[in-house]
Amino acid sequence: MPTRRQQRVAEQLRHEISKLIEHEVDDPRLELITITDATISPDLHDATVYVSSLQGEAARDSVLAGLENARGFLRRGLATRMKLRVVPALHFHWDKSLETGDHISRLLDQIDTDH
Repeated sequence: MPTRRQQRVAEQLRHEISKLIEHEVDDPRLELITITDATISPDLHDATVYVSSLQGEAARDSVLAGLENARGFLRRGLATRMKLRVVPALHFHWDKSLETGDHISRLLDQIDTDH
């Protein structure tokens, strides 16, 4: 279970990365993406950032490639915006929760129409 400090740092990371991508990163692969969650290791040296795109699963590879390409820029941006001794290494992962939720919703709608 993450500590209160881990939760605060992870939330600030999520917020700051979202702002950096929206306002300062000029990469068409990173348009229409959402930073859905972030978690951070107990030593605050590694952060896992979960992303999704309004373009859906089809954009997954290009979005992750764009984020990998912008990793250094994002980390430097975080260093200037956050008061941390060490800026965590960023690891990006695709968040399937939106697609899963949509699939469950469609299944429930299908059950309602069948009965």
